[in-house]
Amino acid sequence: MTQTVPDGLIEGPDGQIRCWWHDNKDDYLLYHDTEWGWPVDEDRRLFEKICLEGFQSGLSWLTILRKRENFRAAFANFEMNTVAQFGEEDVARLLQDVGIVRHQGKIRSTINNAKRALEMQAEFGTLAAYFWSYEPTPDQRPKILDHATARTLGKTDVSIAISKDLKKRGWSFVGPTTVYAFMQAMGLVNDHLEGCICRAKIEKARDAFKRPV
Repeated sequence: MTQTVPDGLIEGPDGQIRCWWHDNKDDYLLYHDTEWGWPVDEDRRLFEKICLEGFQSGLSWLTILRKRENFRAAFANFEMNTVAQFGEEDVARLLQDVGIVRHQGKIRSTINNAKRALEMQAEFGTLAAYFWSYEPTPDQRPKILDHATARTLGKTDVSIAISKDLKKRGWSFVGPTTVYAFMQAMGLVNDHLEGCICRAKIEKARDAFKRPV
């Protein structure tokens, strides 16, 4: 007998209750369980994610997720030092790569952002130190993060502040909505809904996580 599942959650093929958005697609479900919301302090992964969130603008994350290995191959595994050296030949190569999203503005943005990321490393030591300095305090979180607000929450005061500062530093394709999706994915917030099997696991991981300084 199928159990009654609260709005905003979905029963998986294993009978476990999770956030609705992965829609029980195998690759998306795996991403939900093993990546989304787990705290990250590795600069390469942070850089990759914010770039891929930029590519996702106007598209679905599932589209990008399914092309992620192609993006990694095309952009030297998002090693910032390498990507920062990309030139016009690389832009031309990437525009012919059918395995990625061939958007010239987003391609050039990734190269530009690699240069800006290196500047940020020089200033803060790591990208992680920069981004985690913006981790929201409890009073900066949305007052009510129930199923309804989770479906529509696209940006917060903190993501607006990060976006504004990144743009001031010369980054591009880092609007507040893109930044908030990055924050959710990289564990700066835990937006797994109450009742999702991952929420308590991620709270425990966040409690144990050593914030970079």
